[in-house]
Amino acid sequence: MLSNEDNVRLTRVSPGTPMGELMRRYWQPVLLSEELPETDGAPKRTRILGEDLIAFRDSNGKVGLVDAFCPHRRAPMFFGRNEECGLRCVYHGWKFDTDGNCVDLPTEPAASKMKDHIKIKSYPTVEKADIIWAYLGPADQMPPPPDYEWTRAPATHRHVTKTFEHCNWLQALEGGLDTAHSSYLHRSKAWEGSAIRERDGAPRLDVDKKDWGYTYISHRNSGEDGTYVRVYQYVMPHQQMRGGVTKNQKRWDYPKLDGHLWVPIDDEHTWVYNWAHGIDHNTPLSKEYMDKVDTNAGRGPDDYIPGTYIPKRNLSNDYLIDRELQKTTNFTGITGINTQDFALQESMGGSGDGPICDRTGEHLGSTDKAIIAMRNLLLEGMRDVEAGKRPRGSAPESHRDARPFDTLVPPNTDWRQEMAYDLTPKW
Repeated sequence: MLSNEDNVRLTRVSPGTPMGELMRRYWQPVLLSEELPETDGAPKRTRILGEDLIAFRDSNGKVGLVDAFCPHRRAPMFFGRNEECGLRCVYHGWKFDTDGNCVDLPTEPAASKMKDHIKIKSYPTVEKADIIWAYLGPADQMPPPPDYEWTRAPATHRHVTKTFEHCNWLQALEGGLDTAHSSYLHRSKAWEGSAIRERDGAPRLDVDKKDWGYTYISHRNSGEDGTYVRVYQYVMPHQQMRGGVTKNQKRWDYPKLDGHLWVPIDDEHTWVYNWAHGIDHNTPLSKEYMDKVDTNAGRGPDDYIPGTYIPKRNLSNDYLIDRELQKTTNFTGITGINTQDFALQESMGGSGDGPICDRTGEHLGSTDKAIIAMRNLLLEGMRDVEAGKRPRGSAPESHRDARPFDTLVPPNTDWRQEMAYDLTPKW
């Protein structure tokens, strides 16, 4: 179990907190590209790591990310005019470019030098793989942009979405790194892929530390078929990569690799960025196919409250749990694999100072190795930042080769040899 002190260090992400400072050493997703669809379009409110910010796409298509409030009288920049390569506050007309420079100060005399000294807080951005990324840390510590295999896959082979989750980011991430729960929480007669995990509900785990975080491998006994081996990747600070479901190198329903990034909005809310890509150049991902996958997860086209990324099945309505369905075909009675995750993660027992999970009362077992290892790496990362070092996984060269996969390995064979080709990036 964790001490309360370590639990606070791991979960709090506002500026100045140890975890907040660690998070700011990595590029963070802040919006999907689709949320800023046009140049000189409407600015977009966003909140990340406890900071309120405004994003806008300027006349040249460059994305700016600036303080939500004007440095003049703290008026809201959300109502600003996005025009001629800058965002103009409508209170007094002060205008700022994507780098935060004041480019027009109409309330001051023409000869005034004040404009040269006025800036609005801004953060660097890059646009890659349908996501707008931002770096919120010290300029002298900024690494090159992220370079995961899924960000290199062509648009025809890639799919990215996002979902709102009403809980602390660590509760959500730990759910993603917990492989044993899939044998129970996601058990359903409607999903053929769950059967392979139901054969063995007590997987054996190995955790191998890597430059990006770690590789963790779950082994499940599949009888005469051999061993079901699932190789995951944990990429610091908050990304999980995993395979789909494979049988003797033949894909079942989902010929793709996928994963999530659990990006803290603040201490109690999270954006989950969901990505997927085809397993090789021969497996593009069609919209029809990914709509089916997303619907199975509970984040399909009809699963969100219109105009938002908030699921219709949520904490306020008990995820529309169906007790009759629970008794018959679905272990939880909740529709949607990710919805099932959210139901448990958003409802975990909080501590005396709020809804964040109280980990001092945990009793961890052998299938929690990956969670324990992740917490230790994050604690190590915070110590590295405090000591002036670069944390693990922040440089793109450290995570370029991270790739997940899973398969049934025939009896008496080495999974490393059996999976060597499939664990080698294809882009």
